[in-house]
Amino acid sequence: MAILSSPLQVIASVPPVTRYFTAATVVFSLLYFWLTWTTSPFAAPYLTLIPGGSLFYPWTFFTSVFVETTIPELVVTLVFVPASLRYLERLWGSVETIKFIVVSVTVSNIIAFGLNWIEFIVLRNADLFLYGMQYHGQMALQIAILVAFTQLIPEHQVQLFAVIKARVKTLPMAYVTFSTVMCLVGFQCPYIVIQFGWLVGWIWLRFYKKNNGDIVGGGDSYGDRSETFAFVSWFPPFLHTPLGLLANVAHLYASRFHLIPSSSADLESNGYSQLPGGARAEAERRRAMALKALDQRLANSSTPNGSTSPRPPAAASASASRPEAAPVSSPPQKAPSATVEDEETGDLGVGKA
Repeated sequence: MAILSSPLQVIASVPPVTRYFTAATVVFSLLYFWLTWTTSPFAAPYLTLIPGGSLFYPWTFFTSVFVETTIPELVVTLVFVPASLRYLERLWGSVETIKFIVVSVTVSNIIAFGLNWIEFIVLRNADLFLYGMQYHGQMALQIAILVAFTQLIPEHQVQLFAVIKARVKTLPMAYVTFSTVMCLVGFQCPYIVIQFGWLVGWIWLRFYKKNNGDIVGGGDSYGDRSETFAFVSWFPPFLHTPLGLLANVAHLYASRFHLIPSSSADLESNGYSQLPGGARAEAERRRAMALKALDQRLANSSTPNGSTSPRPPAAASASASRPEAAPVSSPPQKAPSATVEDEETGDLGVGKA
């Protein structure tokens, strides 16, 4: 009896959004397999997103996320997505998790739909761009989840296939690079939605997601405006200047036309809300900020070679007023390098990667 009840207990422990989302993925994927084997590959336009027919089936802009068209894709999805959504749902809550899923998938599919129609208008190949591609599956959601993990636990190390070790913050761009290569060799569908899902997921988490933490001074907080989650942080340093200019211009016009919400409290200055993700996620985020502040402090405290710090005025006046007193040697002061070492191995935890 205990053995039979164990699977039920495991299912009951899964948060509701993750549970129903996983069940819908299995049901719709099996339905697609059955329809494909009994009729033809395109006998189910009401399940997947086909640019030439989805205008008549608008629900497919979202419901196509539940359909994996091959067994390997379904296996990868069931291994990665439910466990990830379970983690996020316990941090964010059911409502924010649903918003994240719907936005990541639907907006990515809308962009892919518009791109295919532009390609058709330019190249006039309806068989390829309108009816030869069907967008499906959870690739856009997968990359959006990786973006969320980069925000929450960027320094966490994962092991892929028991061989490759990588930090979480390196995985999104690796997946985007894979998508770019697949698109260049001719597999635009469905791999291009990985790029759209990355961009949409970052924009949502950066500006629109409502934070659940308490804000100093009251009010609501949206997104994560920290420098460690800026747009340029995804790219190599030599691209930061041009991309930073473009990002600043886009942000300026988005703010001018009220396209992004404004928080009543600033996460980095007056008001502070703990980033959703618990103490561990917040510690990693704060550690990155502390390292930057430490570097700036060291640069400001550096002195020319051979120079010594001037004698404090108070000590000088005391010596002048009491000439008969024997000189008292002051205890040796720690060098700046020792202070840095203590902070790096102690308070900041730099030595503990």
